[in-house]
Amino acid sequence: MPLNAQSIYPAVDPQFIPFPSRRSVVHSTKGIVSSTQPLASQAGIKILEAGGNAADAAVAVAAALNVTEPSSTGIGGDMFCLFYDAASKTVRALNGSGRSGAHATLERMRKELGIAEGESGGIPSSSVHAVTVPGAAAGWVDCVERFGSGKVGMGEVLGPAVELAEGGFPVGELAAGFWRKCEELIKGASPNGAEVLKSDAEAPGRCRAPRAGEIMKTPALAKTFRLLAEHGKKGFYEGEVADAIIKVVTDLGGLLTHDDLKHHCETGTEDTEPIKVKVDIPEMINRSKSAGNEQGPVDLWEHPPNGQGIVPLITLGILQDLIKTGQLKKLSPGDHNSPEYLHALIESLRLAFSDAHHHLADPSHSPLPPLLSPPYLSSRAALFSPTTTATHPPGFPALSRSDTVYLAVTDRHGNAASFINSVYSGFGSGIVPPGTGFALQSRGANFVLRDGHANALAPRKRPYHTIIPAMVTDGATGDLHTVYGVMGGYMQPQGHVQVLMNMLVFGMSPQAALDAPRVCIGAGLPDQGDVMDATVFVEEGMGKRTVEGLMGLGHAVEVVGGYGRGLFGRGQVIRAHWEGEQVVYSAGSDPRGDGAAVPQ
Repeated sequence: MPLNAQSIYPAVDPQFIPFPSRRSVVHSTKGIVSSTQPLASQAGIKILEAGGNAADAAVAVAAALNVTEPSSTGIGGDMFCLFYDAASKTVRALNGSGRSGAHATLERMRKELGIAEGESGGIPSSSVHAVTVPGAAAGWVDCVERFGSGKVGMGEVLGPAVELAEGGFPVGELAAGFWRKCEELIKGASPNGAEVLKSDAEAPGRCRAPRAGEIMKTPALAKTFRLLAEHGKKGFYEGEVADAIIKVVTDLGGLLTHDDLKHHCETGTEDTEPIKVKVDIPEMINRSKSAGNEQGPVDLWEHPPNGQGIVPLITLGILQDLIKTGQLKKLSPGDHNSPEYLHALIESLRLAFSDAHHHLADPSHSPLPPLLSPPYLSSRAALFSPTTTATHPPGFPALSRSDTVYLAVTDRHGNAASFINSVYSGFGSGIVPPGTGFALQSRGANFVLRDGHANALAPRKRPYHTIIPAMVTDGATGDLHTVYGVMGGYMQPQGHVQVLMNMLVFGMSPQAALDAPRVCIGAGLPDQGDVMDATVFVEEGMGKRTVEGLMGLGHAVEVVGGYGRGLFGRGQVIRAHWEGEQVVYSAGSDPRGDGAAVPQ
């Protein structure tokens, strides 16, 4: 049962942000790397110093994060990237997500899982059938080859990660917690879990999750990285790593084959056309109460489906329509996290998620209708009520913790990489191919096992993907404005909208925009249920008026604090501006993570 406001808060109302971060905005005129692990951020700085650009450094950070935070990410998972090319002022996109196997038919999968005709059900994330082809390895190579500077090769790019894996590193506080929560999954998923655990000196012959501050080494992972650096994509999708993947999957009854890996090696990573929506900031702001905010319109860029980047775009489109038609008043700084603003945000998100649930899938199997067209957005905004919550079609997201890493990188030339990498749930499937030092992802759990659904499982199909990078450019000049993202399953599009609005509409710095308390909606499974749960999860630090106001509008509110705040994601932000010929970057890193923004 949801708590009431009186039982949640003491008599004294909390301040606007009662837990301000002790972090300051980080500035640089060269480059910045912002990630959830300082050691990984340093890996990116090393590549920038060696002559690499933002794309080269991003891959170095992603690989280092595989070592330092393997519960969230790794070479056994998928990646997406947006790259800003300063010379041409263009945003380019890369889809590094893998597909289901050629033998993964809907009929066979239902039979394998014992789901009878007419019964509902999905693929458990701990099942070998949730393992799709890992796309990250090919994505890393292609990112360096297509967007990189040409001055550093994969050996140099992966070098810092190899050093961390072989020489060892002290485990971060939150990373240790994630590791510990996944320990039993790792031990039970395959016979090879010890490769990603630590030998227990107190119990010889046994292993466990490393504790915060302990040195952790993963030499098998270093070997995998070396094979990728030496042989390119074939070093992962063919040869001993591929053999190890197929062996463990086959031994556990999975359907992936060597042909599936080879197919991805040859055709997997895809250049895609990023999608965007114009955010007309002047039209959203109450100018009489927002003196000094002279920001013009900007373009928010997201990766297209099969990722859920269209969800924040739909949400912002609806919010702008609500302001345009007067259903939501123009906003000023005092409206930040007010019940009126959050109600409009929540209802817009519900509509956007509903659209994504019904339509979002691998576009090569199911083309997307024009969900960003102004007439369609207006028709969705017309469903909004300023006084009550609405029941929309099914499609509400399942709650998901931030078992993903997002990283942002800029370089001295004005280029930027918005990069995200994930194994989906904690340590993915938990299945470790022998001798490789990494876990295989569980992304196939996102497929729907129902005939006729856009996201229904089919052979060599990409599933609905939660991971999304974002980027903002100036609407008039095309100059880089912001590189940012918020990781965490279905929280990601919600975080994208809230952090962006915090900066552009409510006038916050990159760090303050990340510090501010957030809301998260989520209930049920993506392919089940006919009525949406109205629960709104509110981060501790929200004011009593906000909680009571949301309740008064019909929302069931639950306040989340402590380590539970991981529900609200972990983000990174780098903003850019130019002073003459000199670029200046200003960055923040989420206080909900172990990370840091590190300047060059």
